[in-house]
Amino acid sequence: MNYFKRKFHNLIADEKFSEILTGSTWALSSHVISAGLGLVASIIIARLYGADILGIVAVLNSFLMLATVLTVLGTNTSILRLIPEHLVKYSYTSAFRVYRKTQYLVIACSMVIGALFFFCADLIADKVFNKPHLSFYFALAACFVVFKSLMLLNTQAVRGLRLIRAFAFMLSLPHGLNLILLLLLGLLVSALDVPVYAQLCAYALTGILGWAIMEYAFKKRMAPHDTVHPMPTREILSISFPMLMTRAMTFVIGQTGVIMLGMFRSEAEVGYYAIAVTLATLTAFILQAINSMAGPKFSELFHSGKIDELFHVARKSAKLIFWITSPILLGFVVFGKPLLTIAFGTEFRAAYPALVFLVVGQFVNSISGATGLFMNMTGNEAVLRNIISIAAIINITLNLLLIPKIGINGSALAAMVSLMCWNITTLIYIKMKFGKTTGYFPLPELL
Repeated sequence: MNYFKRKFHNLIADEKFSEILTGSTWALSSHVISAGLGLVASIIIARLYGADILGIVAVLNSFLMLATVLTVLGTNTSILRLIPEHLVKYSYTSAFRVYRKTQYLVIACSMVIGALFFFCADLIADKVFNKPHLSFYFALAACFVVFKSLMLLNTQAVRGLRLIRAFAFMLSLPHGLNLILLLLLGLLVSALDVPVYAQLCAYALTGILGWAIMEYAFKKRMAPHDTVHPMPTREILSISFPMLMTRAMTFVIGQTGVIMLGMFRSEAEVGYYAIAVTLATLTAFILQAINSMAGPKFSELFHSGKIDELFHVARKSAKLIFWITSPILLGFVVFGKPLLTIAFGTEFRAAYPALVFLVVGQFVNSISGATGLFMNMTGNEAVLRNIISIAAIINITLNLLLIPKIGINGSALAAMVSLMCWNITTLIYIKMKFGKTTGYFPLPELL
């Protein structure tokens, strides 16, 4: 016990890490709130509307995630690097010009892709998912692509500016709005598809509000004689494109299971798997919370040439992630089956084996540290793209082989294997290039 206390005290007493720790506390609180709100919404949908509706919501969310990969073009990651870089080298006005140009680019792409998906809704529902009765929902979701795109871009732009409280607010907002709308519409309307409308409207409101926050934040800080470094759209895209490919492959790893289950299995099975993913990724929110503040810091330290401090911060982040996530992961393995039964109903016990596979994958993700973020913030986005592309191919192959035979368990196993391959390969590359690692595992210290 004294060992754990000493380690935690060393973490919080580290001055170089204090900025990330403070920001992570806010982000972690927001992720906890978001996860809680999302879990409550899932329970309400499962109990009041059934596993089929929960499955439809999961499929539409995956559809929107796919659409926004094509519309955001990787800029939600590149903006996280570019804003701190322009603040360090130039000014707030310079950073704002990059943000504004990126925003207009995303809006234009969203309008085109949204229209394309709208007119292809029947084809997607019938030929891709073999569920023609879902065509209306795909067409409806296509109308909200632009709002989801703005939500993703502006959330990361706020993070790049290190507006800690605003970022925490943006993280929780869509989940809070979704739950409020779910309850309000549920009282006013008796339709079974209320959860669909609640989710889409929550994205729209968050996208609009995020835009307003960014405009206010930048204009408050800009000065008339700021140094401005013009950045052509082509240069923004050259940085963003490898990140787009990485994001696309990350989407494949995270969402192929849901999509292929939707193609080969019933909506109910998709609903079971969606719950397993929701629970397993409750551990990922800690990684995301700490990384939310680590990303801008990585970019700042790397572009300032402070490599030793960069790895010091990266290792401290990984250590904190490990000691917080390990008890949660163990809890899901031990108590996962009764938790599924009590929270969602007896039928959802079928999701327990899938939950265990997903938890193992998240454990490897946690001890590896911020591998993907580190690569993107240090100019190694092309290498990361290649690594994740290979992991995505493994994921698709395993899903195709395993889902027809073992359903959701096959999908979870595919996700676990691909996530482990991605993280371990990236750790090896970082070690070979820099001679150091971002990962943390305490076994050598405990022996």
